[in-house]
Amino acid sequence: MNDAPQNAELLSRLDTSVAHSARLWNYLLGGKDNFAADREAAEQVLAFMPELVQSARYNREFLGRVVRHLAGSAGIDQFLDIGTGLPTANNTHEVAQKTNPAARIVYVDNDPMVLVHARALLTSTPEGATDYIDADIRDPETILQNAARTLDFERPIAIMLLGILNFVVDDAEAAAIVTKLLDAVPAGSYLVLSHPTAEVHREAVERAMQMWNSSGSAPICARTPAGISKYFEGLEVLEPGFVTVSQWRPDGNDETVVTEWCGVGFKH
Repeated sequence: MNDAPQNAELLSRLDTSVAHSARLWNYLLGGKDNFAADREAAEQVLAFMPELVQSARYNREFLGRVVRHLAGSAGIDQFLDIGTGLPTANNTHEVAQKTNPAARIVYVDNDPMVLVHARALLTSTPEGATDYIDADIRDPETILQNAARTLDFERPIAIMLLGILNFVVDDAEAAAIVTKLLDAVPAGSYLVLSHPTAEVHREAVERAMQMWNSSGSAPICARTPAGISKYFEGLEVLEPGFVTVSQWRPDGNDETVVTEWCGVGFKH
């Protein structure tokens, strides 16, 4: 199958003059899929908030630990990963299918560069499946409709919202999106969420948010741990509760407190 025409159409939508979170995150993780605007924005923030590199890496390590747990002892074999970001090491499907080769994963992102790389790099085991949806988190109906091509919504699904809900700056809209997603999955499903908070390095986080939001990039916000916990109302929150991503079942890893907070909830 020749993806070149489709890739060309996607790349025609790419604005390399404005920093994009997926490409900035890629730069922080040591990747090469970024442009001058992304690197410049990252370096401006790193000048007064160098721990952002740790936040990016610890958030990625959290993804690996939580997916291993869910695909392993929790018995989850379906994942809906919204806000995928650029492919890097230990993507959701790689971690899940290493534990359970039959796992099925649907990725969702609306950045054209992410989608080009997703088609090229995100493969699947013969027993499992992966799919990629070009959609915005603000359109959960489209996400759910297309995800049903690959995922069975009669069976438990892990909804992954890592570093994405902070782009929905209106609290009521963010809550409505999470509710819509959770209402679509059955008992036995999970919500996995990570989100920046100003509880750590408040002045630097607020300055970084202000800088990013004045740059023309998609607006972003921080929320308090209490605000983040509201998305888990009605769910059983797994131990150790709401913590910085480095402290969620660290398994011997560095537990340095970073600005990304997380939680994992089980739907009864």
